[in-house]
Amino acid sequence: MRKRWRSLAALTAVVLACHSREVAAPEVCGTSSGAPAAAAGPSHAPFRVLVFSRTTGYRHASIPAGIAAIEVLGAFNNFGVDATENPAAFNDVNLARFDAVVFLSTTGDVLDDSQQAAFERFIRAGHGFVGVHSASDTEYGWPWYHALLGATFAGHPALQQASLTIADAAQSSTRSLPDPWVRSDEWYNFTAPVSDVSVLVRVNESTYAGGTMGSMHPISWQRTFEGGRLWYTAMGHAACSYSERPFLDHLLGGIEWAVGIP
Repeated sequence: MRKRWRSLAALTAVVLACHSREVAAPEVCGTSSGAPAAAAGPSHAPFRVLVFSRTTGYRHASIPAGIAAIEVLGAFNNFGVDATENPAAFNDVNLARFDAVVFLSTTGDVLDDSQQAAFERFIRAGHGFVGVHSASDTEYGWPWYHALLGATFAGHPALQQASLTIADAAQSSTRSLPDPWVRSDEWYNFTAPVSDVSVLVRVNESTYAGGTMGSMHPISWQRTFEGGRLWYTAMGHAACSYSERPFLDHLLGGIEWAVGIP
């Protein structure tokens, strides 16, 4: 693992403190395989990301834990984090402050036409987008958004353990992951095969019940799109995901890739 981790215990403490403030009880994740040792790596210039978590449909109880985790990742890895649920943040002047936008478990119709246009200009200007979990269950009436994402949510079985295969171990968000990687989540199915992306992680449908995508079922991927960079993972349903070391490594690598750090 090349990222800087001052203290995994400190990160976990922040996330668990956030759990205690949630109304809903945290869902049980089970044990995630793999806890690779931290290793020093090259530093990078500071950057800033906007974490957007507005929901107009289902709302994940894990959102506060996800925000807290990204904020602590930023503090330990030389990037700033602003978190909002205000769609008015999507204007040209404000977005120019950020290198990437993270849609953290957004659902439903979250931006109006002018805000969507500002986000499209942001991507075309060469910036990054990170989608987490139900970001694919968002903005069904905005075709450009789903073209950027590369997939649209179709449904999922119950949260359960499955085995993951690392499809590309050379990328920043996968090079430290165990293979196979065994963990629990909601394993999303999509409305059509995911195309024109670089698949990073696949879920093995023979290891859980309810998969509909076949033997090549993607769960995390990245791509360039209209001058910008997209990184997406369908994982991250439960609050305990955000205190799993391998999942946090995966998410951190995705954020860094989205802003152009190899």
